[in-house]
Amino acid sequence: MRAQLRCLFRRKRQLLRRLGSAYPDRSASRRPLLPSQVRLRRFTPVGSARRGVDPDEVTEFLEQVAADLARAYAELAGVREQNARIKDALRRWRSRQAPAAHELARR
Repeated sequence: MRAQLRCLFRRKRQLLRRLGSAYPDRSASRRPLLPSQVRLRRFTPVGSARRGVDPDEVTEFLEQVAADLARAYAELAGVREQNARIKDALRRWRSRQAPAAHELARR
């Protein structure tokens, strides 16, 4: 029993070490996956060729995830562009209103 637990903990440490390079921590500094990273991800085969997951299904799923990520990033870029336009319009409006506000404050 102890040998099995040690083996499980060793595998867990190895997995965490391997994932640690891609995801150093779950903080805000972690960069999100890029669609190309999802497309290029390959899984190691388990046992004989027919054991484990179906490679075609994995590839299909990865393509779907990559497409979803690409769509989300494109939408995010559009939102950021819209946000920049709104901020610029607000700055221009404030600069036009500032002289009138200063004039009212003097009275």
